[in-house]
Amino acid sequence: MSTHGAPAGLLEYFAAQGNGTNEKIGIILVHGFTGSPASMRPWAEFLNGHGYTVRVPLLPGHGTQPGDLNKVKWQEWPACVEEILDELSQKCESIFICGLSMGGGTTLHVAQKHGSRLRGIILVNPMIHVPLVPVPLAWVLSRLQKMRKSVGDDIKRPGITEWGYDALPALGVVELLKMLKITREKLGQITLPVQLFHSVDDHTLPVSNTEIIMKGIASTNKNRIELTNSYHVATLDYDADLIYQNSLTFIESLTK
Repeated sequence: MSTHGAPAGLLEYFAAQGNGTNEKIGIILVHGFTGSPASMRPWAEFLNGHGYTVRVPLLPGHGTQPGDLNKVKWQEWPACVEEILDELSQKCESIFICGLSMGGGTTLHVAQKHGSRLRGIILVNPMIHVPLVPVPLAWVLSRLQKMRKSVGDDIKRPGITEWGYDALPALGVVELLKMLKITREKLGQITLPVQLFHSVDDHTLPVSNTEIIMKGIASTNKNRIELTNSYHVATLDYDADLIYQNSLTFIESLTK
């Protein structure tokens, strides 16, 4: 896995205006840690094909080189999503956020602060903790090794890549864990409708992430769908169509 050789524009911020009756419904799709907008682009294009206005941000520290992710503070990730939320709020009547992995954790963080501005959230293999790795330990490890082995491209389909980093920036992990710790403590503040997709065969995150989120959020409208033929980056895997179609049904149920 690497950002080198990615098709032109695939690693950049993606925006597409909707049309028809769905134009006033905005959807933000947030990629994961060390990943890129490429992991969310097909989903965004599917939703845009149904008339929705879509945005796929490039999170700070991503889409360039791994070392850049060691220079980012965690607050920059939700701030990036909030900036797009502000923009869409000026033109859309309803807004949803979709998040993959760390993008799911970022989505939860934004939803805690701006729940009244959102109609619902959709999570795919969302991240809320790393078992047995508290922030202090991660910080010590980052002093010893700035780059670790990549955890990206956990995809069952052969020959598919999310065009992310081929290394894991250790200081970036420290910032990630800080955000997740704060977000986990406030899960009960989320009352929005939530659709969650979980891969049974996920080699990146344990199922405890999904269980903590489903138990911790206060939403009464929350649903979990199991993915049986995909690994972690399920938005690009064999179950992608299942995610796309069910997310469409979820959005329609809340906006029609």
